[in-house]
Amino acid sequence: MRPRLRHRSAAPLLALGLVLGAAGTAAAHVEVGSPTAQALAVDAEVAFSAEGESSTAGITDVKVVLPAGLAPADLTLAKAPAGWTFTPTADGFTVAGPALAPGTAAEWTVRVLQLPDAASLVFKTLVDYSDGHTDRWIELPQGDTKPQHPAPVLALTPAAPGARALPTDGVTLFASASASPPASASGSPSASPSGSASAPTVAAGGGEDGGGTTAVVLGGVAGVAVLAALVVLVLRRRKSAS
Repeated sequence: MRPRLRHRSAAPLLALGLVLGAAGTAAAHVEVGSPTAQALAVDAEVAFSAEGESSTAGITDVKVVLPAGLAPADLTLAKAPAGWTFTPTADGFTVAGPALAPGTAAEWTVRVLQLPDAASLVFKTLVDYSDGHTDRWIELPQGDTKPQHPAPVLALTPAAPGARALPTDGVTLFASASASPPASASGSPSASPSGSASAPTVAAGGGEDGGGTTAVVLGGVAGVAVLAALVVLVLRRRKSAS
């Protein structure tokens, strides 16, 4: 009796295995993750993986639409398959190169200047194959219904205390910083810790090498450092955009 029982119980297990195997094939999709998945995180790396669903054709390129708060110029390629390149587009970016082997996943990583202040980020993705077929992973959940081709979503933890968004207009910040050194050299209380009446006179006249003059020099040095940092930020953004 025992051998027959074992034989009968094997049938449902085999059927379950076939169902799970089929479900695994149908569930192939694009995944996204990041070790720094936090709102307003700076210089964050975001990794993607698009599963190769074809047994006869390989992935040749992947097109990604960026969510609100991310600009193509803010991203640079950190890792990709051999020979693949990164190209910014009007609404996102494309990674492309020689066709991968059939069934091979396309994996790439981008470096983001700063993640937006959001709870999650949706990256709608199109995966193109060497035979002309395209997988469209662009659907979002509708109520309790799970989409058949879900777009990859990156969940973010809340921003760190005191974290702020980087300026999107480097020119405005540059002008603001360039105007700050004269203010600190005008004899304000911050430039004259002693609070004496003679300190502003020395700073303005420049006839003596007193505390006012020192404040002017230090203020100028600090202003130059701030301007230099801003120039680097603006040049980096322009280089990414090109």
